[in-house]
Order: sequence, then C-alpha cells, then structure tokens
Amino acid sequence: MSRSLSADDFFPLVDCLPPHERLRLLQLLSARSTEQDCAAYAAIPPRNEEFSTDEDPLAWEAEGWEGIG
Repeated sequence: MSRSLSADDFFPLVDCLPPHERLRLLQLLSARSTEQDCAAYAAIPPRNEEFSTDEDPLAWEAEGWEGIG
C-alpha cells in the first residue's frame, strides 16, 4: 500500500526548482478554478478537527493592545 504524500515531501522538490520554474508552478497552482474547490468540498467536506482550535481566535487578536489608546 502506498503512503499519502504530504507538503513536506514536496518542499525539497520545489526548493530545487530554478526561480522561473517556481513562478510557473505558482501560476499553475493559482490558475485553478474555485468551482473545482467547491466540488471537492462538496464531495468530501472538511473534518471537524481540520480547521478547529482549542483557543479563542479573538484572543489572538486582542493580545498586546492593552497599552494603546
């Protein structure tokens, strides 16, 4: 059984690309249609733990603003 690839598997490959090829790869990745994304999320919705966190995201924004104003 083959294992799934992760982003960590691809980083060394992308790092070896010359700058013009990295730009080409970025353009190919960004040219994807949002319709494809919608279809993918409709077929396999994100899991509960995929985008969740135990911390309150508003607390991240609130830190460090006490002394301003």
